[in-house]
Amino acid sequence: MDDPFLLGGKSYKSRLIVGTGKYKDFEETRRAIDASGAEMVTVAVRRVNITDPGKENLLDHVPPTEFTILPNTAGCYTADEAIRTARLAREAGVGNLVKIEVIGDEKTLFPDVAATIEASRILVEEGFVVLPYVTDDPITCKKLEDIGCAAVMPLAAPIGSGLGIRNPYNLKIILEQSSVPVIVDAGVGCASDAARALELGCDAVLMNTAIAGADDPIKMAEAMRLGVEAGRLSYRAGRIARKLYATASSPIEGMLD
Repeated sequence: MDDPFLLGGKSYKSRLIVGTGKYKDFEETRRAIDASGAEMVTVAVRRVNITDPGKENLLDHVPPTEFTILPNTAGCYTADEAIRTARLAREAGVGNLVKIEVIGDEKTLFPDVAATIEASRILVEEGFVVLPYVTDDPITCKKLEDIGCAAVMPLAAPIGSGLGIRNPYNLKIILEQSSVPVIVDAGVGCASDAARALELGCDAVLMNTAIAGADDPIKMAEAMRLGVEAGRLSYRAGRIARKLYATASSPIEGMLD
């Protein structure tokens, strides 16, 4: 495709980033990733083993030689926890790319915005390429871009909810003001949700539960791949303007009187 996705100094053909949690085993994880076409996978450092070579390790099934590994700080509730988790991942040798996730509430899993900004600021200063998971608030996204984050990752809806994009207008504002990639993260439920995110102009979409929680994760992974590709192609093609009244599809010149 002549439309690469650039992130952290690297070019990707796929605009779909997938998670690695909730699968029945690592084999199913790998099959779903392959079906999705994703080149970047995110890993919850606190929940999935990538640091202990003495135990079954996800990286044996999804090696960094084939995929870009995006460690994330899922399960962290403070800036300090997120910073320590990011440093642990880098010490494990998976690079300096990190998705920052600082949860502010157990019921909604909405991010703690202040803690997210603080953790991101410190990690940017330490040389990390930071991708923060945030609410779909344009002001917060702008602040994160200004401190040097490589992308912003606004939620579409609460994590794992499958509700789809709840506020496309906020996303449009974020897209208009942003000079870094905008990656929709969390809340996608089906392929049409993914397509819509790309049709809005988002650079990529990240998901886990929508694939891993499907009745057939492998088929859903393929559906998501196609949805992302269709959405991006539709965005580039440019949709027609919305009108209140009908417009004839066929020319009217030369019609019989």
